[in-house]
Formats: sequence, structure tokens, C-alpha cells
Amino acid sequence: MNIELLKQQRQKWLTWKDIKPLRAALEGLEPLETSIMIEDTIMIDADISPERKAEIDKIARMMKPWRKGPFKVFDTFIDSEWNSSIKYNLLKPYFNLKDKCVADVGCNNGYYMFRMLEQNPTKIVGFDPSPLCLTQFDFINHYVKSDIKYELLGIEHLEFYKEKFDTIFCLGVLYHRPDPVGALKSLKKGLNKGGELFLDTFMIDGEDEIALTPNKTYSKIPNIYFVPTIPALRNWCLRAGFKEFEVLEVKKTEADEQRKTEWIPGQSLDNFLDENDPNYTVEGYPAPKRVYIRAKV
Repeated sequence: MNIELLKQQRQKWLTWKDIKPLRAALEGLEPLETSIMIEDTIMIDADISPERKAEIDKIARMMKPWRKGPFKVFDTFIDSEWNSSIKYNLLKPYFNLKDKCVADVGCNNGYYMFRMLEQNPTKIVGFDPSPLCLTQFDFINHYVKSDIKYELLGIEHLEFYKEKFDTIFCLGVLYHRPDPVGALKSLKKGLNKGGELFLDTFMIDGEDEIALTPNKTYSKIPNIYFVPTIPALRNWCLRAGFKEFEVLEVKKTEADEQRKTEWIPGQSLDNFLDENDPNYTVEGYPAPKRVYIRAKV
């Protein structure tokens, strides 16, 4: 696979009619000396006029929906659908990224990658084939001025990428793949010897080595293919070639982590659950619960 040619072809995605105006707005942003605070909310500040702040707020709102965050850009608080600090802080005690080459596969707008800067990795590369997410990343990074690299590529391209990684994060991606073992194999091939994968995915309770296969949707999401028990997920990882499998945390998705805000259109978690029993989805499946694992090669 010619990754360089593919990357060139995908740059054309930035000229799509719904993306092109956003890219033009980015090009109009002037350089600023900013102060950056990387905490649960990634905060950007500078001494600029109210008029300029209002213009930047308008650009941020053009880029809806904002799924991951939160960010505070001058006076604009981007209250994303997901409070991604909860997931990051859950995983943070388990990793040390100092001097490591790191990938975030399915990186969305880069929230997790910006958080990773505090640990001083050698390099961070994000993979996500979404021109909107790349544009949101470029908007934030215009002010953060990091060296993070963002590729319009997916999980299936990792094994062909020019670099291998010491640590790969793949958060909230596996259940979107119709071939989960194949996806795990691609992740393994993207790792250096001795490398580690941090992954979270939907799960169902049980000791049997089985997976739920939703009929049409799961929690109103159409592209959910397999929701495994932990033993089934362990088997997937071992069959993909990982040598170690460790469960870090199990957590039910709650309304403090995913909810509707003014920064997204449409519905969110409350709309996806049975109104009479939130332990089940509207389809009657067990409500979303995630398992967080570390797998090593």
C-alpha cells in the first residue's frame, strides 16, 4: 500500500463543500502569543480584543459537532459531548509516555494527544480519517503550537505506516470494526518490540467467551458490530498476537461523561437508553459499559 499517495489523495477531502469554508476560516486566523494550560480543560488565553474573541467564537461554532474535549479558547468554552478528561484521567495512572513514540488511533480532534504533551513523549501521531476532526485539531493547535502530527488515516493503515510506535492508544474504535481480530492485528503490527496498546471498547458482562452482535443498532449507533465479554476480548487479543492482556478498569458510561450540549446537534446518551430502565438501551441491550485494557507484544 502506497501510504504517501493515499495521504496526498485524502488532502483533497479538505476541499469538500462542508469543509472548505472551515479551512478558509482557519487560514484567516492570525498568529498570537498565547498561554496554554493543559488540564482537564485545555485552556488557551491571550490578551486580545472582545471583537477578536467574538470572531474566534464564531469560527469554533462553525466546526460543530465537537465530540471530544473540553477546550476553553479565550472566552469560548467548548463544552463537548464527551467529557474526555474522565477517560484520560482513568488511564493516566497506567502509562508513562516520556521519550516514547506514541500513536492515538481514532484521535478525533486531538484532545487526548494535547493531554499527552505533559508527559514529554518523543513524538505523537494521530490517526483519524475525518476532515472535520482534523480541522478542529488544526484550530486548537494553531494556538497550542505543538509538533503533533495528524494523519487522515485509519487503523488499517498502521502496518504500512513508515514508523512504529512504543505506545498506541485506540479508544472507542474497536466496536466500529466488522473484523475486530483483524483490527487488533493491525494495531499489533504498528508497535515496536515490547510495545503496549491501551484500548477501550464496549463490553457485556459474562464469563463465556462470546460477543453480542446487534441487529441494526446498539444504543442507536448503526456501526456497532461486536460487543464482547472480557474473556472474548482477551481471546481476540491473543489470537491477534499479543502476549499479555491486562484489564485496567471497567466503567459504565454515565451522564457526567456523555451528554447533549450546545456544541452538538441531535441526541446523546439520555436518548439512547430505555426511558423506563437506564440499565438497557432503547433496543433492549445492556446499557453501554466499557472495559479498559493494556495489551503488550
